[in-house]
Amino acid sequence: MPEQRPADPTPSAGNHELSEDGRRSALLKAGALQNAILNSANFSIIATDELGIIQIFNVGAEHMLGYRADEVIDRVSPSDLHDPMEVTARAVALSTELDTLIAPGFEALAFKASRGIEDIYELTYIRKDGSRFPAIVSITALRDDDAGLIGYLLIGTDNSARKLVERQLNEAVAAAEKANLAKSDFLSSMSHELRTPLNAILGFAQLVESGTPVLTATQKRSMDQILKAGWYLLDLINEILDLALIESGKLSLSVEPVSLQEVLTECRSIVEAQARQRSIGMAFPRLPAHSYVKADRTRLKQVLINLLFNAIKYNKPAGHVSVECTERTSGTLRISVRDTGAGLSSEQVSQLFQPFNRLGQEGGKEEGTGIGLVVTQRLVGLMGGEIGADSVVGVGSVFWIEMALATAPGMSLEMSDEPVPSTADNSAPIQTVLYVEDNPANLELVEQIIARRGNLRLLGAADASLGIEFARVYRPEVILMDINLPGISGTEAMKVLRGDAATAHIPVIALSANAVPRDIERGLQDGFFNYITKPIKVSQLMDAIDAALLVSRQRQLGDSLQDNT
Repeated sequence: MPEQRPADPTPSAGNHELSEDGRRSALLKAGALQNAILNSANFSIIATDELGIIQIFNVGAEHMLGYRADEVIDRVSPSDLHDPMEVTARAVALSTELDTLIAPGFEALAFKASRGIEDIYELTYIRKDGSRFPAIVSITALRDDDAGLIGYLLIGTDNSARKLVERQLNEAVAAAEKANLAKSDFLSSMSHELRTPLNAILGFAQLVESGTPVLTATQKRSMDQILKAGWYLLDLINEILDLALIESGKLSLSVEPVSLQEVLTECRSIVEAQARQRSIGMAFPRLPAHSYVKADRTRLKQVLINLLFNAIKYNKPAGHVSVECTERTSGTLRISVRDTGAGLSSEQVSQLFQPFNRLGQEGGKEEGTGIGLVVTQRLVGLMGGEIGADSVVGVGSVFWIEMALATAPGMSLEMSDEPVPSTADNSAPIQTVLYVEDNPANLELVEQIIARRGNLRLLGAADASLGIEFARVYRPEVILMDINLPGISGTEAMKVLRGDAATAHIPVIALSANAVPRDIERGLQDGFFNYITKPIKVSQLMDAIDAALLVSRQRQLGDSLQDNT
């Protein structure tokens, strides 16, 4: 039997040859990868020496820029292939950023890279045929083993496709913004067109209802129906406008600490009359004076009034509505409106905040638009709150909102919110009110309103030019100005009056069917003393006139004292 010997651990010549083959294979693979990178047509590779003269210009650069490598190597700098205006602008920007003067040219492109800062930027390449295209280029400094600068590497990709997508996106955004603006303008115009005839309907109905001779019982019922339908139509217009403004992002809010006790007290005074008519009992909480939430005061009132009216409207006869406030652990306050109505199924609750969905109440006796809750939900969201509902069929529903708690604001000087007292005095000298209005029905309505005050007389002007002349001749104490007038607008007429020393002191009240919040805000910013929207509420108009008369008399008194001195 042959003797067994241990294996020799020393590698044989064959093993040594395999190791060398592996190294050669790896080198070949690396070389192939390098060649693939340099010959790739998908991106350009440009390498320069330390002076910025091109030394490598790969196939991708040739395809992208239209030059052969031998046309640019040792001949040009990368900045020669860029838009010169961009190169200059970059040099200026770098000089400002680094507080160092950077010369236009390749120095501007390579400055950061030479300091070890890789730079990636957008630029415009210019092809050999003069055509241009956007590119994204990264630039890196190249150094030898001793960290000495030996050149720069620029890797670029064609950015045309992304720029095209960006341009299309920007165009789409611009088109959407233009459509939103057109929608907003249309809504403003629609509001005006609807409010103008509605102003005459509601205005004259109010005059007939409160005038003499006293209406018969039958006439009173008919007039009540006219007013009810008119105010309902106005609510519908307002809700549609609110929803459109919210969805177009045009609704501006002023979110600040708001006293919840004050808001609830105001809401109670508004809804109690309707509750009494339906024999609905109401219970409101008494909150500490320091109970404040973060909200827009006007919109918070709108939200709560809508929930309260719904709780009254859809309640059972002689039912009950209660408002409850509970502090949440997350620093929020939940305000709940609980009713004893028929209640809603889980399916109906899931559909509550869908526009124009009245949950099967379309054929019921209660009027509604199916918009109010949608507007309420959007408003609560814009104020940073949440809204929800719980309901049990046959028991009732609870609608709640949660608002962030706020710290009571510090004491500050503020204008009083108390209504301006009426200064009506039939024994006082006659004072003139000028109304510039092209709609005869609106002019007649205000004329009848003013006629109830023995110390006032009304002058009417059918257009702004005539109104300006009347103001200069008759010097009225107050001017009522429609906005949409033939020829010169009411706003332009007001500015003409402001610029005339003879009429600059006269308070001008806008009386307009343009009721979109941005129209009101713009009118007050333009210089109107007050802005009253149509349909006119008689008491609101008279309060505004009285306030303007008071200011007018104070100005006249001041002028008189100045003349005497």
